[in-house]
Amino acid sequence: MIKIPLTVKGAELLKAELQHLRSVERPAVIQAIAEARAQGDLSENAEYDAAKERQSFIEGRIAEVEAKLSNGQIIDPSTLDADGRCVFGATVELEDQDSGDSVTYQIVGDDEADIKEGKISVSSPIARALIGKYAGDIAEVMAPGGMRAYEVLDVKYI
Repeated sequence: MIKIPLTVKGAELLKAELQHLRSVERPAVIQAIAEARAQGDLSENAEYDAAKERQSFIEGRIAEVEAKLSNGQIIDPSTLDADGRCVFGATVELEDQDSGDSVTYQIVGDDEADIKEGKISVSSPIARALIGKYAGDIAEVMAPGGMRAYEVLDVKYI
């Protein structure tokens, strides 16, 4: 079975989502189905159809989150000893070689990725180019606009 890498925060977010789905969303949709059934004929009842569709989505998402948590490998970046290498969970400060702009990214799991928060997926092209690099190394990334080069300025495990 394939292990899914998760940061500690990512695992906590998935657990919180699962708890919310089980304790809030599932009971609400069950109530909506009961109310729709009370209206009578189910063959022409749009509320019933919508509630059943919502229930299907919620149950599917619960199964998906449970699978991710059971197959998850939780990695705490603060306990890593990677000798300054870029690894999963590391926070990496980069400088674009063309523009000179500096950016900071944390390499996280696919579900945790959010570019606005500076979190990039471990399977993204830039993260794949960074894995194994040290401060001072140049990482070349094939971007939609062509080849981009980034210098690794710093690697932190926070």
